[in-house]
Amino acid sequence: MTSETRETFGRVGIWSTALHPSRRDHAGRVALVEALAELEELNYGTLWIGGSPSPADAAAVVAATRTVTVATGILSIWDHSAEEVAARIAAFDTSERGRFVLGLGVSHGPMVPQYAKPYSAMVAYLDALDDAAEPVGPEHRVLAALGPKMLELAADRALGAHPYLVTAEHTAEARTALGPDALLAPELSVVLDTDPDRARTTARSMLAMYLQLPNYTDNLLRLGFSESDFDGGGSARLLDALFALGDAERIRARTQEYLDAGADHVALQVLTAEEGGGGLPRAEWRELAGVFADLL
Repeated sequence: MTSETRETFGRVGIWSTALHPSRRDHAGRVALVEALAELEELNYGTLWIGGSPSPADAAAVVAATRTVTVATGILSIWDHSAEEVAARIAAFDTSERGRFVLGLGVSHGPMVPQYAKPYSAMVAYLDALDDAAEPVGPEHRVLAALGPKMLELAADRALGAHPYLVTAEHTAEARTALGPDALLAPELSVVLDTDPDRARTTARSMLAMYLQLPNYTDNLLRLGFSESDFDGGGSARLLDALFALGDAERIRARTQEYLDAGADHVALQVLTAEEGGGGLPRAEWRELAGVFADLL
């Protein structure tokens, strides 16, 4: 991966499940377009459309922005065929295609009835993207990778990896597995709240669902956590390792831990007590842009 590619992603981006035009009514889409314009003005490097977006969602967000990199975080390979995805990306104009990155993942067995042999399924999907009438090559895709095999595939067949719900320690291990040249862009969930108990409550409201998914719990067990850390929506030890909790300066410090561990880019998911991860926390995005000004 070139230094130009790293510059394209930037050091800090925004990850949000709210960046789905298809899940909004007319007023909601208007609010989203306004939020996207502000995020672009704030100079975040990449906007990640979280929570299994569709190709149509990706196309709409790209069309609503001008210069920022847009990535899916992630598009499930079970929901949309490689041929469908490649055709939709081919319909982007040249400038749009150059700033779009296809983030792909295998999702989770409990959420996908046809889930089987996820690694083999991903390999076949990448082959189909390569063989499409207008290919979506490795330079335009990243993989949601946690374990060693998928990380190796991300290094071999994509720009790199976009791990979700990981610690700084996992980031260091992922960097070793990927090698020095592949992109490493972990997601980091943050709660801007100086009350520790309240911040952890907000974090638990998001984490509880993910603790039902073996891909995540298996990865956390590999990192040295125990089953008891999953009780009650997550132990304080687990929450403090997975989330950035506190004021903006604390969020900055925690993000730096991931960068120091080998991340090229960190995708920040802002959680609030009112909205969880599903709203448009524009005030929080503005506040964070202030403390990350030198990285944006």
